[in-house]
Parts: sequence; structure tokens; C-alpha cells
Amino acid sequence: MVAPALPEVIEQNIDAALESRNEALPTLRELGPPDLVHLIKQSTKSGTRQTGSYHHVTGIDASSSASLAAYINTLTQTSSDKSHKIVSGIYCCYNAFSRLDMRVEVKIPGGVESYCIDERGDKRVDSDSLWLETFLCGVLRAYSYADDGSGDTIKKIIAVRRFDPITSTEVEHKFLDAAERLFFKGWQLGSDPEIQVPNLVTNHLTTGLLNYIHTTGRYTSGENLFEKLRTRDPEVSSLLARVLISGDEEVKAVRLLTNAIEELPMDYSLLDCQATFLQSKGNLKWALPLAERAVIAAPSEFGTWSKLAEIYVGLEQWDDALLTLNSCPMFTYQDKDAPRMPEPARVLLPVLPDTMLDEIDESMNGYDTEMVHPNLRKLSAASYKGTFLKAYSLLTDITAKIGWDQLLKVRSQVFVMEEEYRTEKSQPGTGRTTGRNPSTTALRAPSPNVNGEGENGSAVDNAAENQDDGASSAVDETNGSMNRADPFEDSSIELPEHTVASAEVKSGGDDGDSSHASYTHFHNKRLCERWLDNLFMVLYEDLRIYTIWRTDMARAKAANDPVASSGSSTNTLYAKSAEEWEILGELAERLHHFNEAIEAYQNCLRIRFSPKAMRAVVKMFEQEKKSESVLQGMIRLIAWQYRWYSEVGPATGWSRMHPLIR
Repeated sequence: MVAPALPEVIEQNIDAALESRNEALPTLRELGPPDLVHLIKQSTKSGTRQTGSYHHVTGIDASSSASLAAYINTLTQTSSDKSHKIVSGIYCCYNAFSRLDMRVEVKIPGGVESYCIDERGDKRVDSDSLWLETFLCGVLRAYSYADDGSGDTIKKIIAVRRFDPITSTEVEHKFLDAAERLFFKGWQLGSDPEIQVPNLVTNHLTTGLLNYIHTTGRYTSGENLFEKLRTRDPEVSSLLARVLISGDEEVKAVRLLTNAIEELPMDYSLLDCQATFLQSKGNLKWALPLAERAVIAAPSEFGTWSKLAEIYVGLEQWDDALLTLNSCPMFTYQDKDAPRMPEPARVLLPVLPDTMLDEIDESMNGYDTEMVHPNLRKLSAASYKGTFLKAYSLLTDITAKIGWDQLLKVRSQVFVMEEEYRTEKSQPGTGRTTGRNPSTTALRAPSPNVNGEGENGSAVDNAAENQDDGASSAVDETNGSMNRADPFEDSSIELPEHTVASAEVKSGGDDGDSSHASYTHFHNKRLCERWLDNLFMVLYEDLRIYTIWRTDMARAKAANDPVASSGSSTNTLYAKSAEEWEILGELAERLHHFNEAIEAYQNCLRIRFSPKAMRAVVKMFEQEKKSESVLQGMIRLIAWQYRWYSEVGPATGWSRMHPLIR
């Protein structure tokens, strides 16, 4: 296979990139940034003038200094810049186990020197054990920084060459052997942002192993690895069970889980694995007690709470789902370790002749934020990641199933609303002081049955029907948004009322009258967390924009607007840019309106290529079992990634292609 082109970032000052990497070493938290390759070039015409350049790379075999030196030597032979020659190079590869930056310095002509730099910037001697750790970290980084098909990872860090880290069974055996030898140190690498505390089975090492096994379909290799590790620690049974389930050995996996849970009845990973399996089979009533026990076993983990909320949603217990979601521990999102480099003199992003295809060329119609409506640019939900992304997805899933109005009804009966709290406080006291408030009584009383109905079976009043008429406005049915100057300024979606802040309740309010401490009107309600209250406002904005878009589309189709029917970019009343169609596709996808999302993505693709839009369309083709269309879409995605120096295709795509090939 032809190697991807070589991007280069030219430095203003020689070694500036190395100095920046040295300064960043103490701040690295997890797997570390992609490998850095720093080159010093000398002009072939002027023997004294030198320039510094660098690029990043993942997937290179870092099992020894010789393999890294060999990569630098390949650059001297394949460089397309004939006016300069490489006189020296340094390959930097981070060892996340020992917190060392392994470096190989190559002089051309000359020798090779290998050493490592610690967090203080001191030089230390390398060893075989350090290179073993570095090799494993290099493979895990390659999968961690691989793009998922959306193009977001590729666009985030400039000038990165991504190679496939495992190209043969020999390299696979080396990888799995290193993983086995270092498995019980894996917690040192950190974990995904949804995990509070990394442990033996939830860390970047296990995530990378499962990702590799699932992507390549090498289930037998994974089963053999975890079977050996399980003899040393029974907690590994949850990982083995996941591999068995993915490999269609469900009976064996169920027996394993049954025996393992008998041995470790409060291991939340085992409980979560079994609950997920039962959930996938539609047996939610059996999954519920397992998910509840997992929450008890790991109350500080977001994953156990979110799984319980998912099951409540499946059982249509909307009140319990909201209360569980409100109890989820939320963590500040910690992104991957990204390189922080100085301002470059210039950036060279060459394109191989084989990748010059108009069909996947974005430069012809590049992304222009000025072509995007301001209301589309400021949608907050598009930036959610980690626990907040998962929580928002659960909230939108509930909304898609029961509707916005019904969601507000359920919300108003499980949470203390701001207006009713103030009304209750303003009324004269009716009972003796009990020293209770909504926060303490919520711990003593069960929640009411509010799955759309009150205790007597009657429908619940709308939570926001008493609010100001000016809080939200209805769409003008006569003129419609087609004739408005701003198409995203009106909506028929009702603005949600705020819940009461817990800080306000704890402070006792303004008057401090203890005679109102009984709060009889809402003694069974909970206090809504402020982050969840904010999610409702964000969801309202998403629904408002979505409703206006769909209303306009319906009117455009009724008026035989060619854009609505063909998606062309001609100058009509409803013409939109590719960027806007992509944002609308993401919006519909967030709200679980997948058909509308595909429609928007297809309109985007008619204007210009978008990897995010193509990935969504490929998923639709897969669901419709259109094998040829799936392959055509995957070819375009892989070609686009290869154009941007990535030899590793989208992981989700490879897993989809396996059944097509079989």
C-alpha cells in the first residue's frame, strides 16, 4: 500500500516544537499526544542555511529505537522536497506508564542515539521494559486518535499521519503479549471521560483491546487473552463475556456471567454487562434489578446510573427515568492529550495524485461560518461531550417517545418548580414547624406515580401553562416563516419553566419564615439539579429550531419549491448552504429524527462532500441492507481519510463491512 503524503509544519525558530513538547510533559494526564517527528533540513544550494519542520504520526512500531530510526530514514528517501535535504531528525514517543518521553535522535550521516526525557526535562537511559511499555502505548494511541468517520478527529490536529498499527498476525501477537504482561498496570493510563475512577477492567488499555477485537473481528484472540487473565483475577470475566457476546457465543457468555456474579455479587462491571445483554434481548424487567444493584455497587460512576435510566426509559417509567437522570454524577469533560505547538511559519499539506478526486474535494466549497445562520451556530447541544452528551441523549430519547408537552408534565410533577415554590412560600403558614424542606422530605417520601397521569388517573396539568404569554411565540400560520426576514426567530414550542435552585431552598429564601417549612404542596418532589435544568433549556432551543425547519420544509414542498424536493443549491426562498444542511442533520440526529437527518445530510452531499454526512448515509444504507451502497459510501470515506494522511479507515466502517464480506 502506498504511504500517505507527508504534511509538514515549518517552524519560525528551529527546535520550537521540541521545546513546546518538553514544556507540556508535566501536564499530560493519560495516553499522551501523537508521536512528534522533528526534522532539520538544509538547503542543497546554501550549505549553511537550515530550517526546522515537524509533523505528528501514530501507528509506527515503537517496540525499539531501531524501528523509530527506520521511520526517519524512510523520510530521507521519500521526501518530495528536492531543494532541501534532511540532516537530522528526532522521533518522540510518549510512554504513559512511566511518564517518560522516549526519543530517538538520528544524525544523517552519523549515528543513532536513544534516550528518554522525564517530566523535569532530565535525560534518562532507556531500557527494554520501557520500550515494551512504549510499544503498547503507541498502539493504544493509534486507535484512540483514529477517526470515527465523521472527520472531527482528523480536523482537530493538523499534520498527522495515521498508520495502521497492526498489519500482520506477528504484530498482533506482539501487541496481545504486551497487553497481557502489562494488563494489571492498565489503570495507570486513565480511562474514558465517563469513568470516574479507572480500575482493572475500565481503562484505556481495556478500551483499546475491545476496540481492536471488535473492529477486526479477532474474537478468538481476545477470548484466549482474557481467559488467561481471568485465571489471575476473576474481575476480568466481564471483559471475556463482552468478547463472547460480540463473537456470537451468547450461551457461553451467560454461563460465565452467572458463575462470575455468584463469586463477585457486587462487581458493577459484571452486573452492567449482564444488564446490557438482557436489555439487548428486550428483557427489561430482568435487567432492572441488575442495573439497580450496579448503582448500589458503584454509586459514584455515571455509567451505572445512565444504564438504569436507559432501562427505565425502555419500561416507559418516565418519572423514574428523570429522577435517575437527575441523580447521575456528572464529570467535567477531559479531552485527549493534544499537542500545543507554537505558531508556525507556514504549513504544507500536499496531496498525492491518487487522492485528487473532485468527488471528495472539500476545497471547492470549503466550510464558511459566514454562510451559517447565527441561530444554527449557537446551538449548545452540538458541543456536548462525555457525561453531558450521554445525559442529553437520554433526555432527547424520552422526548422522542412521549413528546415535549408530556415531558414537561412529568418534569413538573417530580421536580419542585420555581413558581410553585414561591407561591407556597407566600401563603400563610398552616401547620407547626417541622424543620423539613423539599430537600429533606425528598429523601423520606416516595415519588408520585406521574407517568403522564396523577394519582387519580387524571391527566396532569401542563407545567408551563401559567407562564407569561411572551415567553414563547407561535408560528404565524397565515404568513409562515417563509415570508419572515429571520427564519429562526419563531416557534410553537413552549418555553420550559425553571425549577427551583437547591441553593435557594437551603438558604431559606428571603423572609426566613419557619412556619412555611412543611411545604405540603410538593413534599413528594425532588430538587432538580441545575445542570439538568439547563439541559431542558438547551433541548427547548433544539426543538424550536427543528420545528421551524420542518414547518418551512413542509411549506416549501407544498409550494413546489425545487429545493425542498431536490435539495439543489439554487437561489430560492429556502436555499441553504452545505454547512447549514450538515448542522440541521446533526440537530435531527440528536433529536432521534433519523429520516429527517438523512434528508438533511443528503442535501449537504449534493452541494459538497462531508464525511459526517456520508457516515450517516452509510448507516442508513446498512439498515436498509443495501450492501453495494454501503461499500460505495465506505470507499468514499476511506478515500477522504487517506487524502488527509490517514491509513486507518473508520473503525465503525470496518465492523460494518465484515458481515458484507461474509
